[in-house]
Amino acid sequence: MNNETTAGPRRYYVQPMRVEDVPEVSRVERRCFTNPWPESAYRRELRNPANNYYIVLRWHRGERVEGAGAPEPRGRLALLPLIRRSEPQVTDPIVGFAGMWVLYDEAHITTIGVDPDHRGRGLGELLLVSLFDEAIRRSAEWVTLEVRVSNQTAQALYEKYGFTRQGLRRRYYSDNGEDAYIMWSPSLRDKASRQRYDELREQLFARLAAEGIVTGQHGDEHGQNHSGH
Repeated sequence: MNNETTAGPRRYYVQPMRVEDVPEVSRVERRCFTNPWPESAYRRELRNPANNYYIVLRWHRGERVEGAGAPEPRGRLALLPLIRRSEPQVTDPIVGFAGMWVLYDEAHITTIGVDPDHRGRGLGELLLVSLFDEAIRRSAEWVTLEVRVSNQTAQALYEKYGFTRQGLRRRYYSDNGEDAYIMWSPSLRDKASRQRYDELREQLFARLAAEGIVTGQHGDEHGQNHSGH
């Protein structure tokens, strides 16, 4: 993308990833990482929605999102809306993606990426929050991930959300043999941790709304909507 392409209103929304999205996700991923997944890996992941969760971030270039369905009843600040239901035809370009595995009480983030032309706007944090929301909805207690030891920007974001380094995977990345830190979140069932997460989430959406990137409104608290991410 060039500067002309990214000029104008910058509105973003998150959708579940579909099989039809995989080629475009792969194109964005090649702009983000030197060791992208093969398209077959995404297709395989999408066949198991009970244990996997993959989303895309779309850039809507107009002032409004036309034909948007009702937001999922998450009860807190929403994107346009936070998760839009899949629609038969979507022309808004994908500019980010994220995914995780969820098994028993653990949610393992497998990937988060934002196109370089759309970075610096809090969109990586937006994707992280979307994954946290789903982990909470699915009653996971912990969120874990691997991150390159050289990726200080990502580490700072994860640390902001309470992640701590719990180990090291030697030569984890196949492209250059770089090590990875293993990071774990605080317990999502801990009252103080959940309160801190809510505060960070509110701050993020207030910032994005103030910058005209997304809009949202306050709603019910966690307990009324996450009894069952």
